[in-house]
Amino acid sequence: MASQPAPRTDVPPARESAAATVFGRLDEIARMGDAALANGAGALSDELLGIGETVLEAWLASKGEAGQGRQADVRPVEGFRLLGLHRAGARGDPSFNACRETCRELVFRTNCARLGDDENEVAKQLRLAAMVARHLLLFIDGKLENAGMGEFCCSSKSLRTRDVVLPVPVK
Repeated sequence: MASQPAPRTDVPPARESAAATVFGRLDEIARMGDAALANGAGALSDELLGIGETVLEAWLASKGEAGQGRQADVRPVEGFRLLGLHRAGARGDPSFNACRETCRELVFRTNCARLGDDENEVAKQLRLAAMVARHLLLFIDGKLENAGMGEFCCSSKSLRTRDVVLPVPVK
């Protein structure tokens, strides 16, 4: 039997609960039935994009650019604040470009869900969007933990075997 990782002692409980809340919500979305997902496609798409934005705002805050995350300070890119936040986060950190496609994929999946007319396809797109949002959360959390992560990957065992922590509460 594999041993459980030791609980992190360097993280305030409020931050741990914020990450747990995000993961819990992503799991909840993934378990929803097709009809519920299709009926709430617009709101769920907004929520998933909001989770992505919150994660990127945490990255900006960790770099001392907290003001960059304010609504007025970020110009949308291609109509999406998420992509604008990514652009701001990548400034001065080339390794951060690795999550550009993850951000674009989240936008794409939520757009497909909004525009879909088949209940099963809408549900599939929202479940995929939830997985992409989880990937973005893991990537940013890894970046926050290991600033020199250029060749590192969010699927690393060290990241998967511990609690994920955001430096700011989730909206």
